[in-house]
Amino acid sequence: MQEQLAHQIALASTGDVVIACAGAAAVIGALALYYGALLSIVRSDLTGGMKLVWVVFALMAPLLGCVLWFLVGRRDAQHRPGIA
Repeated sequence: MQEQLAHQIALASTGDVVIACAGAAAVIGALALYYGALLSIVRSDLTGGMKLVWVVFALMAPLLGCVLWFLVGRRDAQHRPGIA
């Protein structure tokens, strides 16, 4: 009985470590996406006003703003460069 309990405790702590590592990886990935999007927005050829719009959108809705920047905004910035 004690051996079974010790085994369950060992498995539980291993599972907690795996969940913590997965959570940390998700947070690091989200932060990398966020900072990468902000850096990409600032370095883009868009005009100052459009850069401000994208930065504000990325700040207000971090995940959605960053994903939309990489899916729509960056491609649009490459097709229509602004006056810098």
